[in-house]
Amino acid sequence: MTEPSHEAAPPSATPLAPGLHLVATPIGNLRDITLRALDTLAQADIVACEDTRVTGRLLAHFGIEARLRAYNDHNAARQRPAIIEALNAGKSVALVSDAGSPLVSDPGYRLVRDAIAAGHPVESVPGPTAAIAALQVSGLPTDRFRFVGFLAPKDAKRRRQIEALAGEPGTLIFFESGPRLAASLRAMADILGDRPAAVARELTKRFEEVRRGALPELAAAWETALKGEIVIVVGGRPDEAARDPEADPAFGEDLDAMILAGIEAGESVRSVAAAVAGQTGTPRRTVYQRALALSQRRDRPA
Repeated sequence: MTEPSHEAAPPSATPLAPGLHLVATPIGNLRDITLRALDTLAQADIVACEDTRVTGRLLAHFGIEARLRAYNDHNAARQRPAIIEALNAGKSVALVSDAGSPLVSDPGYRLVRDAIAAGHPVESVPGPTAAIAALQVSGLPTDRFRFVGFLAPKDAKRRRQIEALAGEPGTLIFFESGPRLAASLRAMADILGDRPAAVARELTKRFEEVRRGALPELAAAWETALKGEIVIVVGGRPDEAARDPEADPAFGEDLDAMILAGIEAGESVRSVAAAVAGQTGTPRRTVYQRALALSQRRDRPA
């Protein structure tokens, strides 16, 4: 939610030291910016940002004039040497993303790596991040989580990525674009099964929405393209994942029944193994070997 009036940045008591300063900016509500972030942006010799128009509007809102330099996926390789050169000259550089914390799904970490290698101080000016905000309101476990970021846009690679995460015990956090939300949720439901999840969009803004439910329910809820970027939070592998089908015959029988149901429905062994591994948390290799054996036994002449 943007505010109509301009707010002047409060003066800083101490000058900004030379070096690279990683500054988090609001993900929606401009009042979420920190006083330290305002001090840093007001004093930095250079503000490196993804889109100068976006950051320019933010700075104008707080009455800050700054020297902006675009640093994004398209020009990062060309801009890094120039920014390092500025640091070598004793300048202070503030790095921001369009929204949230820099280095999360942007090329900032390469700049940090090069700045450290060149011997320059690197400081974090922490603040908002969509991944943590969505995790907090999801209602899912927060003691262990894995930030995945954006999945691949093509279905085959996206499914492989999700399959590789099926055994992850911690809560999973994804970024997704509005147009790809429905396809990603369908793939997650197919592979991970009936896991609890949440979809968070427009976080901290006027029309913030957080929808919670099982993956199949959420997949059915969105069939049309949406605008903007979205966070998907998915529960980790189920508790029964720790069970060993070899040591627990009853669990092994249940596992085989799930595998056979998929095979009899005409699904490939690979697809069945991925789906059952996701639903039970059993290692995919274990499920695939059982599925392959059951498929061969089923096809063998009596």
